[in-house]
Amino acid sequence: MLGEVGPEVLRLTAAARFANGPVQSDDGLHWDVTALHRHALDGLRTAAARAPGGLVSVGIDSWAVDYGLLRGGRLLAEPFHYRDEHRNEAGPRQVHAQVAPAELYARTGLQFLPFNTVYQLASDARLADADRLLLVPDLLAHWLTGAEVAERTNASTTGLLSVTTGAWDDALIVSLGLPRGLFADLVDPGTTIGTLLPEVGEAVGAPGLPVVAVGSHDTASAVVGVPMSGDDAAYISLGTWGLVGLELDAPVLTEAARAANFTHEGGVDGTIRFLTNVMGTWLLSETLRTWGRDDLGALLAAAADVTRRVTVFDVQDPRFVAPGDMPARIAAWCDEHDVPAPADAPSLVRSIVESLAAAYAAALATAADLSGRTIRQVHVVGGGSQNALLCQALADRTGLPVVAGPVEATALGNVLVQGRAAGAVRGTLEDLRALVVRTQDLRRHEPRTRAWKDAEL
Repeated sequence: MLGEVGPEVLRLTAAARFANGPVQSDDGLHWDVTALHRHALDGLRTAAARAPGGLVSVGIDSWAVDYGLLRGGRLLAEPFHYRDEHRNEAGPRQVHAQVAPAELYARTGLQFLPFNTVYQLASDARLADADRLLLVPDLLAHWLTGAEVAERTNASTTGLLSVTTGAWDDALIVSLGLPRGLFADLVDPGTTIGTLLPEVGEAVGAPGLPVVAVGSHDTASAVVGVPMSGDDAAYISLGTWGLVGLELDAPVLTEAARAANFTHEGGVDGTIRFLTNVMGTWLLSETLRTWGRDDLGALLAAAADVTRRVTVFDVQDPRFVAPGDMPARIAAWCDEHDVPAPADAPSLVRSIVESLAAAYAAALATAADLSGRTIRQVHVVGGGSQNALLCQALADRTGLPVVAGPVEATALGNVLVQGRAAGAVRGTLEDLRALVVRTQDLRRHEPRTRAWKDAEL
């Protein structure tokens, strides 16, 4: 994405888009980061050619938890994919045999997810051959600059960073038998990581271009792009996952927070993203993939016309995490719970939408209870903010106004941090978000007097 940033300017242009999906190998599910790197270089070359005055910097964000292992600066193998079911079964058992879940939470503040980096490392046989671990955006930055660093917001998702100090928890790392030397020095968003290696700069037409650390966990960047103000707003960064939560200044390290599976991930400017992972639009995309269809808009329009009652199912059931036949899995869940399965495609899509909205509403209520905050408005950003049916269902179930947009909150947050580092904009997160409000397309969904929650099975 090519971004333009100024006191009254915040604009994005897509430089390149490309597919990104899992690759199945004999030893499990992987990411093809070598191909992603190649595509990213092509996109950077296009962006450099389109920038009228040349590029000022580049920032990288991606998903969290997954990593590459290197030796002597060379990648040992393509990173494993966090949806690899076999690895997700073994890792938690091994870690919890050494450190109790309650102690892990007290030290790291991280919610339990079976694919957290700490669990992946427990079952990674390649560790003995590696001398460095880099999370995906740090790996790409390494390939661009030669530098080996760990950006702090993404490092906070590993389960190995102290929630109180923001530093690597050396005692925890040692107690788990992990080599301390694997973990690179931490840097904060806004830090210049380095400049493009000469051969990279020449290849993309941007010699000497600085690479600036941003909120390299995509949700950290997305939250920068949430157009909220005050402490009475909640957010949902909605894509494959729905990240539901609040922005806090201090952790909530209670047993109730741990039991509710709320996490404390690092945010830009030292903030805490107090949130929980809820299933996202993955359910819809996998359903369409199973059906061999790509007409989500038409299906959502048909689903909006469904007037009969639909079943609300538990979107957090582990059976829905891995790739596969979602309609069959939803039907199986309904059969096991003795409720009617959706009878046709529009009903199934409506069932998915209402089930997601119900899960988000419950997570928001829990976030408010745990933090002592009063939520008066909900912001939905990311690709899922375009789903008007889902946003309206969420407004109905919470009884709160839902502000949808911006769609590209992650890219906006990324370029805002870069722009501030370059001096193109100034101020606090609130100032950056005010620029989002002034420049981006936002849509408001008011709760209706009659909510679907009164008509569900």
